[in-house]
Amino acid sequence: MWNEFYAALPLFLISASAIGAMLLDAFIKDSRRAILLFSTLALGVVAVASVLVFQHEGTGFAGMIKTGGYPSFFDILFALGGIMTMLSAHPYLERNNFEFDEFYTMVLFAVSGMMLIAHANNLLVVFIGIEVMSISFYVLAGYLRTSILSIEAALKYFLLGAFATGFLLYGMALIYGATGSLGFPAISAAVSSGTVEFPTLLLIGIGLLIIGLGFKAAVFPFHVWAPDVYQGSPTVVTAFMSTAGKAAAFSAFLPLISILMPANAPKIQMLLAVIAAASMLVGNISAVVQSNIKRMLAYSSVAHAGYIMMGLVANSERGLSGTMYYLATYLFMQVGAFVVVSVLETKAGKNLEIKDYIGLSKTHPLFAALMAVFMFSLAGIPPFAGFFGKYYLFTAAIEAGYTWLTLVGVLSSVISVYFYIGLVVAMYFQDPEEGVEKYEAKAGLAGLTLIVATAGVFIIGLLPVIISNITDSLRLVAQSF
Repeated sequence: MWNEFYAALPLFLISASAIGAMLLDAFIKDSRRAILLFSTLALGVVAVASVLVFQHEGTGFAGMIKTGGYPSFFDILFALGGIMTMLSAHPYLERNNFEFDEFYTMVLFAVSGMMLIAHANNLLVVFIGIEVMSISFYVLAGYLRTSILSIEAALKYFLLGAFATGFLLYGMALIYGATGSLGFPAISAAVSSGTVEFPTLLLIGIGLLIIGLGFKAAVFPFHVWAPDVYQGSPTVVTAFMSTAGKAAAFSAFLPLISILMPANAPKIQMLLAVIAAASMLVGNISAVVQSNIKRMLAYSSVAHAGYIMMGLVANSERGLSGTMYYLATYLFMQVGAFVVVSVLETKAGKNLEIKDYIGLSKTHPLFAALMAVFMFSLAGIPPFAGFFGKYYLFTAAIEAGYTWLTLVGVLSSVISVYFYIGLVVAMYFQDPEEGVEKYEAKAGLAGLTLIVATAGVFIIGLLPVIISNITDSLRLVAQSF
């Protein structure tokens, strides 16, 4: 019994921390800095606890959750994403006169939902985790309640999210009806043994499940909410949603697809391949014509979700470990880019157009250099981390016999170079128009986030074995789920 509690320690810690932050808010007057410090330290403790229980792979609490190994990897990822978000949020919210205790509490609850998704060994636990995360995101998206764009983003995300939840829940119900269980092991046993009583029902359930999780991951054609929500939400919230939130969706995708793949494997693989190809092309082509930098990064995140799905299509050890590698590198690349945007953004919500970045190397050389690093990595240019992420996923797709999908990935990467490098060209090789007012940009605590993100992009890029060795040690073959 105590071994179960120890192995599930990160889950207990994050849940207790979220509740503790609410109590601090209730009993301590003007507790903003106290809750920021408490929340950041709490996530640090959660990350340390996840490292400590990494070797305790197994299940617990009547087989409802998984512990150690695979979940611990994502626990560390989510905790790190939460810390980077909180540090960068402090100066951003302070500048907008909107730094309230609730923000940090909601981030903690969002992380708790993400961790529950990664630990899930039962469809019911997946659903609970997704709802905890989603409700937190709905609130965070509309956090700037005096901004029409923020309120619009929250409303759109809530309405479409609730609609997608219906697909997800109905898909789970059909899978239960077809296999007679909500537990991953029982579903896997029924599918692999071919004893599913209603195979058509199972196939429909898998399709609905892909729709529900595809919405959370923002893949085509379930991405329509992303540009408006990412643009209207507070920039630091967008950074959190587009990275940790996407990783949470794929932490559910990975085991579920591996479990369900033996049933109609060619059909499921082809469906995922088409979604991946369309996401890469639509995301990158749409990003080319954007004038707002947040919308550009939003569409590019759709494309990156397509790259990540290539690992699901491969459904091999290399594909699954490549997916986890890319999720780790994407966290640093995307958070870093959005944090630079948040630092340069003014109180009135200005400096969000790509044209505002013209000549940035002359007015803010440090931020221009950091943005260039993140753009190069997102474009997949060596030796930055993004290059090896794409390399692992492309090779996994080729080994699985999906060479055409790899060619689509390469083509879409070439398209992405236009707007990623185009931003760098604007910052370094174009002069701003006369009469443009200079503005002061201070990073504050966001500087720590930028340091971590930049270090991650360089270290993982120069030493990719750091992440690949971890993912390989998790034995991410279908049987491990």
